[in-house]
Amino acid sequence: MTNGVTATLARPFEHIPDAWRQPLGLTLLIAAAVLFPLVHTNDADIDSMANAAAYAVLALGLNIVVGFAGLLDLGYAAFFAIGAYTYGILSSFQLQPEWSSFWEPFRILGLVHKMAADTGDGSVVRFTLSFWLALPLCAGFAAFWGVMFGAPTLRLRGDYLAIVTLGFGEIVPIVVRNWSDLTNGAAGLNGVSAPKLFGWSFGVNSTPYYYVAIALVALLIFISIRLRDSRIGRAWMAIREDEIAAGAMGVNRTKFKLLAFAIGAAFGGMTGVFYVAKLQTATPEMFGFPVSVMILVMIVFGGIGSVWGVVLGAFILQLLQSWWLEDLTGWLNVLGRAVHSDWLAHIDLVPSIELIFGFILVGMMLFRRQGLIPATRPQTALSFDQQHAEIRRGGFNDLKLQGLGGDVRTGALALEIKGVTVKFGGLTALNNVDLVVPNGGVVAVIGPNGSGKSTLFNLVTGLLDVGDGSIRFHGEEILGLPPHEILTKGIARTFQNLRLFPNLTVMENALIGQHARLTTGVLQAILRPPSTRAEEAAARVWAMEVFAIFGNRLTPRVGQMVAGLSYANRRRIEIARALASRPRILLLDEPTAGMNPAETLELAEQIKSLNMLGLTVLLIEHKLDVVTTLADTVYVLDHGEVIAQGTPAEVRRDEEVLRAYLGRNAQAAAGMAPAGMASVPLPTLGQ
Repeated sequence: MTNGVTATLARPFEHIPDAWRQPLGLTLLIAAAVLFPLVHTNDADIDSMANAAAYAVLALGLNIVVGFAGLLDLGYAAFFAIGAYTYGILSSFQLQPEWSSFWEPFRILGLVHKMAADTGDGSVVRFTLSFWLALPLCAGFAAFWGVMFGAPTLRLRGDYLAIVTLGFGEIVPIVVRNWSDLTNGAAGLNGVSAPKLFGWSFGVNSTPYYYVAIALVALLIFISIRLRDSRIGRAWMAIREDEIAAGAMGVNRTKFKLLAFAIGAAFGGMTGVFYVAKLQTATPEMFGFPVSVMILVMIVFGGIGSVWGVVLGAFILQLLQSWWLEDLTGWLNVLGRAVHSDWLAHIDLVPSIELIFGFILVGMMLFRRQGLIPATRPQTALSFDQQHAEIRRGGFNDLKLQGLGGDVRTGALALEIKGVTVKFGGLTALNNVDLVVPNGGVVAVIGPNGSGKSTLFNLVTGLLDVGDGSIRFHGEEILGLPPHEILTKGIARTFQNLRLFPNLTVMENALIGQHARLTTGVLQAILRPPSTRAEEAAARVWAMEVFAIFGNRLTPRVGQMVAGLSYANRRRIEIARALASRPRILLLDEPTAGMNPAETLELAEQIKSLNMLGLTVLLIEHKLDVVTTLADTVYVLDHGEVIAQGTPAEVRRDEEVLRAYLGRNAQAAAGMAPAGMASVPLPTLGQ
């Protein structure tokens, strides 16, 4: 039904070319925002719109934390309070320290005035921080507290993080209420200076505040969209989708979580400045837990992660609370008196706003969980020709895979593992394991389930930090390094159980794989100088080259969400994402698991061709034909120990290997293949 209504509303605009729709819609929106106070001159309604715009800014800030980075924050109003009280204290009569020469430079800058004391003959300081200067300063101060709060707490996840943020959100109003010397306590700050522009004071007129609020919304929408569509935003969304995979793809999880908290807090601090300047007062009750909940409801209602959605949700819910419910109450009272209904004549909907919000949320969860404007849109299905185009297999001479691997078979070691031991309590997962991978070689690790293969991969790639021994990559010790640093050095991996970013597109997954090879920071992401645009374009070109390895399996699907693709294609995307990081060695954890024989053969040929281009490969695999086709050397693990190593032919004949797989006497198993390795017919070594 929802899709039918949407189609009906969109029908009048179908004749407008696609390239014109967004600029035209944006132009109409800006015109409506600019003309609103001129057309609708009711000062109370203009004030309601200004308040709604302020909440839209708050929602944009929390959307970065919750919608982009996936960090549940129930105390966001604390940063709102920090910005408000910082400006309120520095632009009112609350603090009046004794005048001294220390304040003279600040007086020259216009930040303070010298004022006669109320008692005695001395002089005191009158703080006069400009509203326009306070916006960035208080944003920075709130960001500082965002980092200070986030640094010790972001190790927590899920409900634990939510509880801690809730505590922080309660602590700040309590501090404000009890630190009366600084904040005037429960009585609140009074006499906060109104903004001035070219000597003209805004006073209590709602219209100039409305235009300032709309300008802030426009600015922060622009910043949010630029960040979302950049290396920064992709890192946040990777953390939101799968934190472990994000780290393995080179994302410094702690750094980017703190960055999300800092930017979100900056938005809140900036809004606090605007809000207290408009009201010219501040009390602790203005920044309590219900405010944080209301902002979170706005995000869920509008669409988590959707920039335009959270703005629309904030405007609708705030106007519903401050404007529309009052009007609706008045109309119902008039109707009640007309029909002689005492209940309708005295009904008041405004105190029931939280209950109404609850009904709205329940309705959204039942009928439109993605919100009013979803962060992701449905993708166009592939055409018949795209789905049935001829698949190219093997042979990559026509590709331009510069920077991929690059090592040659010199005999030097790419990866050297010595004496590695991993224990989980009383369980020994790896026991004194030695393994070497030569440059340009393909080494396979096989063994029964639970033998420690994936534990070994997790240790090499930094997902475990409990091991003893030594792991050297091109002569450099890497044991104990965090995952993002290991990826930066050139070690990329896939996972036994797929760890993709399902709510992102195929292209976005590949771009996240390149995260460590890109340099765009926050300012570059927002301003997008030519160097940043060139870097982004080059990253997309490289991603398309990697996709071309798999023929038409991925190339036509670059704009589609990963969650909607087949299992085999998701396997290919995970390998492509790892290749996009330009690794010097590729760790593949059962890459053909779940594939049929034809898909297995196709992927094996592609991996072989990549190795021929110079890429070193360390492989975990149960299918012996894949091991035989690809591997130069095979290591066999059992109960965390290496029980055999050698060529595939030598390993197949090893009695210890047969016992490990079959659990019986090797002589009785002569001529038989290991059970866990025979998922497809065994080829001869010559094949």
